[in-house]
Amino acid sequence: MKPDLFQAPDYYLLDDLLTDEHKLVREAARAWVKREVSPIIEDYAQRAEFPTQIIKGLGEIGGFGPYIPVEYGGAGLDQISYGLIMQEIERGDSGVRSTSSVQSSLVMYPIWKYGNEEQRMKYLPKLATGEMMGCFGLTEPDFGSNPGGMVTNFKDMGDHYLLNGAKMWISNAPFADIAVVWAKNEEGRIHGLIVERGMEGFSTPETHNKWSLRASATGELIFDNVKVPKDNLLPNKSGVGAPLGCLDSARYGIAWGAIGAAMDCYDTALRYAKERIQFDKPIAAYQLQQKKLAEMITEITKAQLLTWRLGVLRNEGKATTAQISMAKRNNVDMAINIAREARQILGGMGITGEYSIMRHSMNLESVITYEGTHDIHLLITGADITGIPAFK
Repeated sequence: MKPDLFQAPDYYLLDDLLTDEHKLVREAARAWVKREVSPIIEDYAQRAEFPTQIIKGLGEIGGFGPYIPVEYGGAGLDQISYGLIMQEIERGDSGVRSTSSVQSSLVMYPIWKYGNEEQRMKYLPKLATGEMMGCFGLTEPDFGSNPGGMVTNFKDMGDHYLLNGAKMWISNAPFADIAVVWAKNEEGRIHGLIVERGMEGFSTPETHNKWSLRASATGELIFDNVKVPKDNLLPNKSGVGAPLGCLDSARYGIAWGAIGAAMDCYDTALRYAKERIQFDKPIAAYQLQQKKLAEMITEITKAQLLTWRLGVLRNEGKATTAQISMAKRNNVDMAINIAREARQILGGMGITGEYSIMRHSMNLESVITYEGTHDIHLLITGADITGIPAFK
């Protein structure tokens, strides 16, 4: 088993912009990833299995809803702390970060923001520790980039709601205890419902044969006349803006997370280039390899600055959806390009599970598509600067 020798690059001394608390939170997450994720993740990715034994540890390092207030079981941390935790977890694996992101931003966030006090007290403390796991049902077989077209629906039956429909590409679905599901009422208005495992007619078949996010559990949500108690409706926000508000938080976490994947690929490639001898000297001595490495650290540094500023704006309540889209799109694109270049530096070794690069590269093929595709985020920026939406 190879030791995890990762050293995080900080070319522009961004640590000077962080508080002592930020750095403590990051170091705790980094040490946990080195100890609990790195030694096992290649094996789990090869087997296409999620390592459920790490769930408790994810809760302990603040991987579940770190910005949720302390009274609901969260750590009450700021948005930069949340971002740094996502960065460190994705440095380990994008699939593990997906589990963390979904629980934090797509399950805990809507219950905290759109739920009532009873719902918050019932679910959030258990979600914060990982005692209870959740998933987020928005994407459907025929509706991805256009969630407003969803067909999943519920009817008021007097003493309960009757839910029917299906969701697809749902992280955590196979083992989730609850699902925050978005569905249309009889008037066509979108609402959030908390669906619990064990409710009759609710099933979560697992998605197999993935070449990406192999160490993450993905599945479907099937609702066949599921009786949902009226107490499980999220009362404080409806319309398509409700799930999109959750996605703002999740996309922000991805913008940080992608930096972690890029850092790991860069760090691996830099170390390899210094050690690999060809034509009597390390390949790091050759111009083409230096070009690759210099461009990598430049792009990582730009992404770090972009995302740190976005974190400040999030803390101040000023960050817009379009600003978050810009960071998500830029940083994932940056990471996937770095993964490809890093793979080349390693030559044939780059495709093996002995190194993390190919796994990151495959994972990022999902990250560049989910929670708003690369192209849709570009059009969100385009609509923001021109005032003309091009995707309608």
